[in-house]
Amino acid sequence: MRGSGLSWQDFDEGETALPRPADWLAAQSALAVDLAGAALSVGRLEARLALMDQGARAGATRRLALIEIEDMLRAQGTPLSREEIGLDAMAARAGTDLGAMAQARWALRRLEGQSDPARLRDFLALHRAEDQADPAWSERPVGTAFDAAAADFGEAMEGLAALHPLARAPAARMLWRLADLSPEGAAIEGAVWAARDMARATPGLVFVPLGRHGRAIWADGGPPERRLSRHLAAVTQGAGDAGRMLDRIADWAGAAREATATIKGQNPARIIAALAAHPVLHTAQVEELAGISRDTAERLLSRMRRMGLVREITGARRFRLWAAGL
Repeated sequence: MRGSGLSWQDFDEGETALPRPADWLAAQSALAVDLAGAALSVGRLEARLALMDQGARAGATRRLALIEIEDMLRAQGTPLSREEIGLDAMAARAGTDLGAMAQARWALRRLEGQSDPARLRDFLALHRAEDQADPAWSERPVGTAFDAAAADFGEAMEGLAALHPLARAPAARMLWRLADLSPEGAAIEGAVWAARDMARATPGLVFVPLGRHGRAIWADGGPPERRLSRHLAAVTQGAGDAGRMLDRIADWAGAAREATATIKGQNPARIIAALAAHPVLHTAQVEELAGISRDTAERLLSRMRRMGLVREITGARRFRLWAAGL
C-alpha cells in the first residue's frame, strides 16, 4: 500500500479487530434516535446563528472556537485558557507554551472556516518544500509519504460516505490516528478536522462544537456502537452548551443596558453591542465599532468595569483588551 495502508479491504474479519464500514452503519442504525437528537440540537444552534447579522455571527463563531480550542488543548495535555488564545489572536503578548499557542493559532483559523478539509495539505498548512522542516510541534510524514497517507485516509473515508456527517466523526478520528497524519502530541488536528467535517450536515455552522464534552471522546476507543453513542451524546450536549453560551451573552447585554440606562446618550449601548458581538476587543476596535471617540471609549469602558459589566483581560495600562463581564 502507498503509505499508512488504510484500506477497508484489509480489515477483513479475523485479520483485525478494527471495525469496518458495515459495523459503523450498524451502529448508526441502532442509534437512530440518538442521531436524531444530536441533529436537532445542532440544528437549533445553526438556527440561532442564522438570526444574527454577519458580524455578530462571526463573533459568535470565534467565541465558540476559543472555547473549543481550550478544551481540545486541555484534552491533549497542553492547556491554554481561551483568554490567552484570544490575547494572542489580538496580537497581544502572552507568556505561555509557544508550541501549544502555534497549534491554537492554526486551530482558530480552521474553526473560523479557513481551508477546505478535503485538501489535507492545505488544511494542515503544509506549504513548504519537501526538505524544509515542519514546526517543532508538528513532526509528521513529509513529502510523498504524507501525500500517500493523506490519499489513504481520503479513500478510507469514502468507504464511510453512507454515514451521516454527525455520525462518522468517531471513525474519522480513528482513521486519522491510524494514518499518522498528525505527530505525537498534536491530537487537536484530527479533532479540528472532524469538527469541520461534521458541519457538512449544517451549512450554517463552520464547525460543530463539542466543548468540554469532547474531552472524553476525542481519543475514544471501543466498539463502534459504544463510541458512536458517546460521541452523539457529546454532540447533543456540546451544541446545547453553545446555545446556552449565546443565551448568556444576550442576557448579559440586556442586563448591561439596564444597568447603564442612567448614563446619558447611546454610547454605552453601542459598546455593549460591540462586546456582545465579539469575544475580545482592544480599545481602538471598541472606538471603531461603537462610532465614538477614543477618550469616550476609554472613559466608558473604565466606568463599566467598575460597575462589573466588562472585564479588562490584559492587566496593562496600555493596549488593553476588553470582554463582556460574564
